[in-house]
Amino acid sequence: MATPDDKPKKREFVRLVLDFIFGFKNQRGDILDAWIYSADEFSLDPQEFYAGVEKHLANQKIPGMAISRVEFAEGGLLSDQRTYLRLMRERFAIDACAAPFGKHYFFSCRFVHVPALVRLWHIVATVIFFGVVGSLLVKPLGFTFAIIAVIGLLFALAGVFRNAAAFTDLDSLLLKIPVVATVYENWFRMETYYRVDTRTLYKSILPDLIKAAAEEICAAKGIKLVRQSASAPILAELYPPGAK
Repeated sequence: MATPDDKPKKREFVRLVLDFIFGFKNQRGDILDAWIYSADEFSLDPQEFYAGVEKHLANQKIPGMAISRVEFAEGGLLSDQRTYLRLMRERFAIDACAAPFGKHYFFSCRFVHVPALVRLWHIVATVIFFGVVGSLLVKPLGFTFAIIAVIGLLFALAGVFRNAAAFTDLDSLLLKIPVVATVYENWFRMETYYRVDTRTLYKSILPDLIKAAAEEICAAKGIKLVRQSASAPILAELYPPGAK
């Protein structure tokens, strides 16, 4: 007999299937940590703040970090778009926002994980790629040797992916290529102590730098920032207050 809990499980299964086939996913990623500060009777062009943060970042020389401006909807699909400053390194992004809210002005910062997810179209694209390569080799090599060549190419690419982490530029390049990035990160890219250590520094240093830039701009106008909230939606569950 079906139980009330079966329906949510079925809906979750259907959602996972649709995600796998069509790639439905919140592109903003999963928020791991966040903070927000506000200032009263204060006004500032967000682009001016973002430019100031970028100047501070130039002195940090963080390897493998990409800086961009991204837009997220304030509400539904037809709502206005709000521009954020995104600092992306590996699969971790720091999204900073500066915006007015009535008579108030706020600065927010989120540490976000954007996972590499294998979708059906990734598999289809990979199969098509090797199919096209194989078909191009059939005429000059013959069917048997074309198959051998494709298998050789597959092992060669696997070797490149397996050793790419030793080369920072190649590693960063592979992480930016659609489909390739997903395959590379899920199946070949190893987690290391160094990556964990540098990721920890990245998560610690960059938000503090953004906060310092906001305090500097406000202090220049005699305004003091007030902390409104700080949260770690996922980390809070893993490390509750009082946990050791």
